[in-house]
Amino acid sequence: MPTEAPEKLPPRWVLKLVSRTHNFLNRITGGRAFNTLGGDEVCFVRMTGAKSGRKITMPLMYVPYRDGVLLVASQGGAPKNPIWYNNIAKNPDIEVSHRGRRMKLRARLAAPEEKPELWPVCDAAYAPFVDYRARTDRDIPIFVCEPSD
Repeated sequence: MPTEAPEKLPPRWVLKLVSRTHNFLNRITGGRAFNTLGGDEVCFVRMTGAKSGRKITMPLMYVPYRDGVLLVASQGGAPKNPIWYNNIAKNPDIEVSHRGRRMKLRARLAAPEEKPELWPVCDAAYAPFVDYRARTDRDIPIFVCEPSD
């Protein structure tokens, strides 16, 4: 049971505008700037749209893990998964950029028995994940993204 009511998320169009602007500014600086959001590291995840089939790049919180990353589908503790969750679930081959470094990765959903080991890694990279879990009854998915070679 959530401990508090989730904060109201901004309208979807605002989130899209912020995301696109962040992507654009990072891209025109060659990955040298706009690598953080509120002081926390972000990475840029290039994925294929589940419905459209087109390439989409999303800035997501950067959680380094082994030779890849963890992607947390928290959406601020909202009751539903973020839209990008469906893209990666359907098309798990992604490219992640962080500070100019590009990685071709394959994503898979973490199994329930893996999550107790993964949450401390996620929380260390981005402390608000603790609050997001407390806000929702939803089992927040974590994608384990590893080199696809």
